[in-house]
Amino acid sequence: MTIEITMPRLSDTMEKGTIIKWHIAEGDEVSAGDVLADVETDKATMEMQSFDDGTVNSLAVDEGQAVEVGTVVAVLLEEDESADDVSSTPAAPAAS
Repeated sequence: MTIEITMPRLSDTMEKGTIIKWHIAEGDEVSAGDVLADVETDKATMEMQSFDDGTVNSLAVDEGQAVEVGTVVAVLLEEDESADDVSSTPAAPAAS
């Protein structure tokens, strides 16, 4: 089963965030605690970390794109999965 990485709420007032820089690419192996991206919030730029281990299947949000908290920004494959097992990647809606 894929693991959806969503835009986290990095501050109490954060409603959306902007991926400033991805530190991962499709096909990369990640472990819990790895820095996935730099996210600009309403107050600061912060690191978004992984809470899971897996292989990056897709990045659903481009650098510079602002999205609402809770939006899927990346999808990881678990250890026993391959990209062929995944039918489609959810599209991330653009924030207004």
